[in-house]
Amino acid sequence: MSWNLQGSYFETCSCEVVCPCTASLALGADYDRCRVTLVFNIAGGEVEGVDVGGLTVAAIADSPKVMSDGGWRLGVFIDAAASDEQAEKLGAVFAGQLGGPMQALGPLVGESLGVERAPIEVREEGLRHSVRIGDAVDFEIEDVVSFGVESGEPARLSGIFHPVGSELTISKATRSSISAFGIEYEGRAGFSASSFSWAA
Repeated sequence: MSWNLQGSYFETCSCEVVCPCTASLALGADYDRCRVTLVFNIAGGEVEGVDVGGLTVAAIADSPKVMSDGGWRLGVFIDAAASDEQAEKLGAVFAGQLGGPMQALGPLVGESLGVERAPIEVREEGLRHSVRIGDAVDFEIEDVVSFGVESGEPARLSGIFHPVGSELTISKATRSSISAFGIEYEGRAGFSASSFSWAA
């Protein structure tokens, strides 16, 4: 039961820039609930011998103000371009059934809102990252370049606990409409990672 995934990642949430939940799950969100969309754009990888490269998975979550308290509501979209076998394997990884980072977050999930197949369109151009998932999700984030940074390198948050890794690029939402699994919000904050690598 071995698997590995590599790709890029981005998210948007209902907090203001910079999201306190990403700094630490034990910090309270800016508002009464934390609502977030996590997008995993898989460039390559396989799950138990099944190639899953070129597919995208997105998780939509709604949690209490303090995320480490648990009780998350979580729904997952799997790329409609995936075969039934690919969708089954990716579903197992993102449900935490095959170990890895999502298994570590499993105890925080109080209610599974299900898994849906949907067309997922991802665009990543320089500092901008966008996703459209059917009629349910349409957002764009832009990585933040700090005032006075002549290199154009975006600001990063490091030394954190996050399923993607210990460092993420700080972003802000430039467009946002999310209504999925009974979760509706307007994204404001965001994060991205040019690469992630998982294996179990």
